Amino acid sequence: MDNIHYIDSKALDFEALNQIIFTNKKLALSKNAIVKIKKCRKYLDEKIENTRKPIYGINTGFGSLCNVKIENDNLRQLQENLVMSHACGTGDEVPKSIVKLMLFLKIKSLSYGHSGVQLETVERLIDFYNHDIIPVVYTQGSLGASGDLAPLAHLSLPLIGLGNVYYKNECISGAELLQKLQWKKIKLKSKEGLALLNGTQFMSAYGIHLILKSFKLSYLSDLIGTLSLEAYDGRISPFNELIHFIRPHNGQIKTAKRIQSFLQGSELIEQPKEHVQDPYSFRCIPQVHGASKDALVYCKKIFLTEINSVTDNPNIFVDSDEIISGGNFHGQPLALAFDFLSIAMAEIGSISERRTFQLISGQRNLPPFLVKNPGLNSGFMIPQYTAASIVSANKQLATPSSVDSIVSSNGQEDHVSMGANAATKAKQIVDNVETILAIELLNASQALHFRAPLKTSPFLEAFIQMYRNEVPFIENDKVLQPEIKKTIAYLKNLTIDTEELFD
Repeated sequence: MDNIHYIDSKALDFEALNQIIFTNKKLALSKNAIVKIKKCRKYLDEKIENTRKPIYGINTGFGSLCNVKIENDNLRQLQENLVMSHACGTGDEVPKSIVKLMLFLKIKSLSYGHSGVQLETVERLIDFYNHDIIPVVYTQGSLGASGDLAPLAHLSLPLIGLGNVYYKNECISGAELLQKLQWKKIKLKSKEGLALLNGTQFMSAYGIHLILKSFKLSYLSDLIGTLSLEAYDGRISPFNELIHFIRPHNGQIKTAKRIQSFLQGSELIEQPKEHVQDPYSFRCIPQVHGASKDALVYCKKIFLTEINSVTDNPNIFVDSDEIISGGNFHGQPLALAFDFLSIAMAEIGSISERRTFQLISGQRNLPPFLVKNPGLNSGFMIPQYTAASIVSANKQLATPSSVDSIVSSNGQEDHVSMGANAATKAKQIVDNVETILAIELLNASQALHFRAPLKTSPFLEAFIQMYRNEVPFIENDKVLQPEIKKTIAYLKNLTIDTEELFD
């Protein structure tokens, strides 16, 4: 029982999400959610039976075809046609972990009982999640406005025996899946196709994935930045709480406090300094990292609100006897948040690369390019090139998507968010920042070697020792790409307490 998460109307937070995702909990509907889903479906069936009035998406066409009335005996075919016709995704496949999040978030949204779906449909989605049946979804095709139509169509195709899925490490067709598991295809009823396709679960899944990763990278940027500070023989005075309390941005205060804690017991930070100031990339870590932290907190709030919402259309309000067509599928809040997150994380990468640049510059009694015999050895000259290249790419990727819009559906959908493009670009940026920080760690650990016999803090020494088990000190030139790759893997595999991330 402890390994089951019961879906109900209770709002999820990131701590709960983190636990659900990383402890591989199974899903089940709560009794309350089952009652709500059944009640809404019963109401809709009775409404269709007793009215001839056109109701958007239920007995009409979609988009600019909203005024075309569909007869009751064609409503099932209407929904199946919708799913098939909207499955127009292109580009790369969405990572399986994000598709699984899409499944979870779609189930959560449908469980509120405002979508009119059959209980059988939601339970089949839960079966997909619990059996690690991952539909093949593509990164390109959503405008992030009428919901994530194309990606969610691909997510839904296997319900009706179409599309492709990954099952037991094999890519098979939706028809093969039904045959293997002896399942019958879901016979979609009125409104169900629209409920499955309208929604922001593609954007939201990317948002959850990126927030979890970005908070971890934010922590690691503080940690690795502190290692660089120590390796560069930097000063502790810029982290004194007195200067941060007179400019009390939350992220700034948090960063300075965290770095102070990392440095507890360091011999290096306590030794007398010949210089009176450090470059901005060291001295202004609290201000720069802190600003990005504050941006992430805003983005976290937006994504949390979204995953605890109903985002399909139209919405059904049984107790008020209302079926309302609105715009909860529009991704504008998410598009803006992704663009903000992209800029914030790109800056984390930008300042990291500057610290790497300073470490290899031959200053502060460090050898040029952090190698004992520079000239014969190029040492760590070129990893900085790599970091600089990635930082430049991030600047281009951080150009906002949300300022763009292209008219679709014959003018009916005349303003779109482009939030899906913002999401996939943000993922590229965040993944790139992980690489940039890995390169800084590679350099900082190498530079610290030249500070012996003085040591940094016990905490940082333990961190470096763990890292040294993966990547040793480099005496002479060797192929560095594998060392960068191992460093990225080391950062990926680090587990950081949730309280540390979201404190």
